[in-house]
Amino acid sequence: MKIVVSKTADELGMRAAKASAEIINKAIKENGRARIVLSTGASQFETLKYLVKEDIDWSRVEMFHLDEYVDLPITHPASFRKYLQERFVDLTHVGKVNFVDGTAEGIAALTEEIRKAPIDVGLIGIGRNAHIAFNDPPADFNTKVAYLVVNLDTACRNQQVGEGWFATIDDVPKQAVSMSVYQIMECKTIISAVPHAEKAWAVAQTLSNELTPNVPGTMLKTHENFQLFADANSYADVKEVVSLKGETTIEDYR
Repeated sequence: MKIVVSKTADELGMRAAKASAEIINKAIKENGRARIVLSTGASQFETLKYLVKEDIDWSRVEMFHLDEYVDLPITHPASFRKYLQERFVDLTHVGKVNFVDGTAEGIAALTEEIRKAPIDVGLIGIGRNAHIAFNDPPADFNTKVAYLVVNLDTACRNQQVGEGWFATIDDVPKQAVSMSVYQIMECKTIISAVPHAEKAWAVAQTLSNELTPNVPGTMLKTHENFQLFADANSYADVKEVVSLKGETTIEDYR
């Protein structure tokens, strides 16, 4: 496990984007293409801002994303498809896009596509309740499906209101289609960009706990190539780091 702590969220985004770009370019050089997974939300603004500026042949990149609300149209301001279309796809003209459309019917097609070849890097955020994708606690660590329909807990739905995507919690859909924890862990490398003070609890809980579905982020620590990018605010509550896979290296730029 590698932990990189930056002074600001902007610096975090720059470093996370650079690390991601190196992996993507290496995959293109070795295999002629790269396959990536992107997450969304306010915590990914800085990383995507820098990632789209990296020197990458985006025509050789295939993109998947983590999740989408059930029955939310792509035109809705909170749609994750809209988010990625505007902040990534339109700016890179990436070679192939595989969106989660928020329907159970779309799961089979997505599963077939994502399992055609390995994912080189997954940019996987960690939510305020320590969820990964929309796998809220207690997360299902056992299912082997690629995508599933999940019920969103109150903390998760409140996060969406707090970030300004919905006016009230009653406006937030109660279900979403989410990539499973198992499928996330199939990525060759996982990079988690987790900035801002509101993520301090989640970062501290993820780093200090043994593996537990009550803190879904702890599963990431069992991955052989997991990199966590935090800033001074999100790392502020960390008192100890419990490694679950090999040694931990910490780069502190505060």
